[in-house]
Amino acid sequence: MVKQELIQRSPVRIFEKSIHGGLGAGEVGIISSQSGIGKTSVLVQIALDKLLQTKKVIHVSFTQHTDYVLAWYEDIFDEFVKKKNLENSREVKNELIKNRVLMNFNQDGVTGEQILKSLRAMIVDGGFNADALIIDGFDFNRMSRERIAGAKEFAKELGFSVWYSCTVKSDAPAYDKKGIPLVVTDFVDLVDVVIVLEPRQDHIALTVSKDRDTYNPEHMDLKLDPKTLLILT
Repeated sequence: MVKQELIQRSPVRIFEKSIHGGLGAGEVGIISSQSGIGKTSVLVQIALDKLLQTKKVIHVSFTQHTDYVLAWYEDIFDEFVKKKNLENSREVKNELIKNRVLMNFNQDGVTGEQILKSLRAMIVDGGFNADALIIDGFDFNRMSRERIAGAKEFAKELGFSVWYSCTVKSDAPAYDKKGIPLVVTDFVDLVDVVIVLEPRQDHIALTVSKDRDTYNPEHMDLKLDPKTLLILT
């Protein structure tokens, strides 16, 4: 399979269609679940889809070293190559690496302003015109309305979308009646898309809780393979 065919047949096309074409510049999306369900895998697959289209991605991790994040990219790309028999895979992989930046921050040791300053230096001063920003492992219990508003404004200014992962606890009520994580409800109006990963008997379902001004829209017909954590149709 050639790269363009892989892009066209990607489950991410259905993912994007389910949320009206995916996130645009200045829009914020959240992938939510309990720990270990597959949020990072989904974020990496979204990022890889962008990279296959020769778009640039910055992946920021707050909980894992960049080596761990890199392993996710390596493993999922290798699964793509194996399942889709991708032609010229080495050349494609080298191209992806050139368009991806991995960054790691300690949430206890850096402010939101410092993070945005680092990102601006990369994007503006460094000429790395990112199409998407992935933020994984940020503790939403410490998220403020001002902080997410600042990230949204920053993304709009520089023309990229933002996907966050949001971990909820399993030992307490985690979602409201609309399926919105309770840690997000105070600023959910600033979030454009909320997707929840729900473990089922033989798969992990992807459910849309919010799509812009609509709550609980039509069901997203996608799931994760519980073994590989790849998006399936």
